[in-house]
Amino acid sequence: MKNDFKAFIKDIIPVLLGVLIALYINNWNEARKDRDYIKNFYASLKKEFDETNKEINDKTPYQKTLVDSLDFYSNNETLTLIEVIIKAGGINGPRIKLNYWKALSNSKIELIDYDKLSILADIEDGNELLMYKRNKIIDFVYANLTETGTKEKRILKLMMEELLRTQISVQEDVLKILNE
Repeated sequence: MKNDFKAFIKDIIPVLLGVLIALYINNWNEARKDRDYIKNFYASLKKEFDETNKEINDKTPYQKTLVDSLDFYSNNETLTLIEVIIKAGGINGPRIKLNYWKALSNSKIELIDYDKLSILADIEDGNELLMYKRNKIIDFVYANLTETGTKEKRILKLMMEELLRTQISVQEDVLKILNE
């Protein structure tokens, strides 16, 4: 009986060691793949955020021109709201690119550090808020295209200023990711 047990132990130890070594190698390989995945994710995300930052920088002056035009023409009751918008070059807004973030958030989100995860979630929330505010501005403009009053121009100016504040907040978060 003792000989059978000793033989069993002699046979099982190499098998157990083999299994443990295989598990260790597999875990090491998975960890390496995850590190490579996150490294590639951040590289792609940074490219996307570079484009987003550039677009915000490109569109902001046009938005500020609209705010200034609305302020300048607010007491001019001969110009309609749409005429002021056309004089200012239209209503411009940047596109916030979040394709890589959305792809990761649906798969391997647990691999992201909490602080970065928090910033990325804030950017996504800010983007949704920007879209909501832009839609409200468009709705307001369509409802008041031919209005010439001071009230409508000042309301649109306030809406655009609020949009710019939100946009700046999103850009600050984008820069936090870019500067890491």
